[in-house]
Amino acid sequence: MFTDKVLQEVFCSTYDTAEKIGKPAAFADRTAYFVVYLALLDLQNPYTVSNDDNWRVQEILAKSFDEFCKKKGYENAIPIIDEWLKNSNPNTRRAVTEGLRIWTSRPYFKENPMEAIERLADLREDSSAYVRKSVGNALRDISKKYPELIKTELDSWKLESKEINQVYKLANKFVK
Repeated sequence: MFTDKVLQEVFCSTYDTAEKIGKPAAFADRTAYFVVYLALLDLQNPYTVSNDDNWRVQEILAKSFDEFCKKKGYENAIPIIDEWLKNSNPNTRRAVTEGLRIWTSRPYFKENPMEAIERLADLREDSSAYVRKSVGNALRDISKKYPELIKTELDSWKLESKEINQVYKLANKFVK
């Protein structure tokens, strides 16, 4: 079983090692991605990379989360997706919203686009601008294939807060 301490040491050392042996950051990214993915396999004791301030780490977390959901099956991963979307850490919530982009190109969500839209729309007033931007972009992506569904969703919003307006402006870009 991986512990947070062991995973953190391995994860952080990938960048140091890559630098020492003259490998590009992509080498470290692939190695770190593997480490994060292994940690996600054991969700009872996940590596808490969401607490890391490094943007690269957060991108790897998002990619790893998507890979985890892919291996588990997106429909089977719904309880974990929902749990992460409710997590108190904005980086964890963003790992889902960003990692599963383009949501409707993923199995299950492709056949059930409203499942994706509803989950994303629930975060329209998220406390984090970082998460709201990801939500708006994800909804905008979906609007390219399902403009009528996004239009219906956006028309139901009360544009009374700056948070909702931020997401609305991003999501509404391709909706007529």
